[in-house]
Amino acid sequence: MMKKDYYEVLGVSKNASPEEIKKAYRKLAIKYHPDKNLDNKKEAEEKFKEAAEAYEVLSNSEKRQRYDKFGHSGIKGSSSGSGMNMEDIFDNFGDIFADAFGEGFSSFGFGKSSRHRTIKGSDLRIRVKLSLEEIANGIEKKVKVKRLKVSKGIKFKNCSSCNGTGQIIRITNTILGRMQTTSQCGICNGTGKIIGNIPYGANKHGLIKEEELVNIKIPAGLTEGIQLKVSEKGNEAPFGGISGDLIVLIEEIPHPKLKREGCNLHYDLYISFPDAILGALKEVPTINGKARIKIDSGTQSGKTLRLKNKGLPNIEGYGYGSLFIHVNVWTPKKINEEQRKFFEKIRKNENFLPHPGNSEKSFFDHVREMFS
Repeated sequence: MMKKDYYEVLGVSKNASPEEIKKAYRKLAIKYHPDKNLDNKKEAEEKFKEAAEAYEVLSNSEKRQRYDKFGHSGIKGSSSGSGMNMEDIFDNFGDIFADAFGEGFSSFGFGKSSRHRTIKGSDLRIRVKLSLEEIANGIEKKVKVKRLKVSKGIKFKNCSSCNGTGQIIRITNTILGRMQTTSQCGICNGTGKIIGNIPYGANKHGLIKEEELVNIKIPAGLTEGIQLKVSEKGNEAPFGGISGDLIVLIEEIPHPKLKREGCNLHYDLYISFPDAILGALKEVPTINGKARIKIDSGTQSGKTLRLKNKGLPNIEGYGYGSLFIHVNVWTPKKINEEQRKFFEKIRKNENFLPHPGNSEKSFFDHVREMFS
C-alpha cells in the first residue's frame, strides 16, 4: 500500500514553516487521540500514528530535506511513527502534548505520571562503504560495533527517595484545600531504581564498552547519503531501559568504469575508425558481468546506445534503470608514413566529407533521448 504524502497527512503546504507544521500536528494529535475516540479507537490510533510519522520527518530539517528530494525512499530505514507504539510517540513528542493539554495530559492514560520512566540508550552512528555491485544486488554486512552494555554482575535496588515508584508526591495546603502534585524523582530520574554496586570497569551508570558483531541488511538500489536504522543496536540503557539504535550512513564507492546517475548507468565506449566504418561487435561492462553490443557500420562519434533494465533497481521496486553507452571514435595522435599517404589520398574523397542530415542526431538530441 502506497504511503500518503506527509504534507498531505498534516494538511500543510510544502513551504510550511516549522511552527505551522507543529501546529498542524498538535491539532491532529488532539483530534485523533484514541481516548477521545472510544467509538472508533482503532482507526483513530492509526490516524494518530500516521500524523506522528509525518511530523517526525517534517519537523527534522535533515529528514525533511531528504524527503523533499527523494520522497519516502529517502527516509527508509530511519525511525517512523508507523513503527512506534503509543508510549514511544508520547516520549518523543511529549512537549507538544504538554503545550496542547497542559500537565494534566497524563490523565488520558499514556503520560509518565502513571508509570516508571523508561530510559533509552543513546544512538550510535557508523558509515558503511558499498560498491556499485553491492548497491545493485543488496547485501548483508557484518560490522563490528563498540556498544555500551549493562555490565555483568550489576545489581539494582529500589530508590529510597521514592520507594521504587519513580515519583515524588507532595501534598500542600491551600486556601482551596489540600492539593496533591506528582513529579519525577530527581534521585533515580523516574526509574524507581538505583545502582546497588558498580562492577570493575563500568561507568557510573553500570555500563561497560564491548565490541559486538552486528548484522546489517542493506536493500538494493540505495543512494549515497541514505541512512538505515538497526533497532536497539546502539548503546544499552541502565535500569532495564531500551537500547538505542544503530544509524548506518551509506557511502558509495565509485565504479572504475561505470558512472551512476540515479538508477541509470553510463559507459564511454571508444572504437577505432575501421570499427566505425565497417561495424563491429563489442563487449561492454555491466553491473553483473558483460554485454555484447553491435556497432553498426557508419556509426558516428557521439552516438548513444541504450540497454534497458541494465541499470540499478529502483529502491521503491519500480523496475530497473538503463545502461547508456556513449560511442566515441578514437582518433590516433600519431600515424606512420604509409597511413598518412592513405589519409591524404582520401581526404577530399566525396564519401569521407561530412554530410550531416536529418538522420544524424545532434548532441541535444542524444541528451533528450537519454532522459526520455
